[in-house]
Amino acid sequence: GGGLTVQTIPLLLGSDAMRAVVSIRDALLAHGQTAVIAVADAHGELLAFLRMDGAPLESGVIAINKAFTAARVRGPSRSLGDNFRTKGYDAAWYGDARYQGFGGGMPMVLDGRTVGAVAVSGLSQDEDEEMAAIGIAAALADHG
Repeated sequence: GGGLTVQTIPLLLGSDAMRAVVSIRDALLAHGQTAVIAVADAHGELLAFLRMDGAPLESGVIAINKAFTAARVRGPSRSLGDNFRTKGYDAAWYGDARYQGFGGGMPMVLDGRTVGAVAVSGLSQDEDEEMAAIGIAAALADHG
């Protein structure tokens, strides 16, 4: 027959999000840097946020929007910005002002599914992405 198959979808937990934030914060402190860190769930909704002392105020909204974007497009926020530039898209085309094209938002992928995203803002785009990768590794460490 035509039975229903239930599929288990991995979830990002608040404790995972906090591990990401703490690992990035520690790495930034070790380098004498400061930034804003945002972690979103698979829908792009905020799970954890930290604006470190001295980080630019405007980087808060940018980090949140980078995390939203990476979760929603299931890819790096920078790739959306690259598409805007190379294909001539306008960000308004997405219909939501939260989509962000700066580098620094990275998706968290577990078992082939995007379960969330980590974003950093306040450094160069490359440094933001490096720090986000540190957070992703920490967040997913317990998930094998």
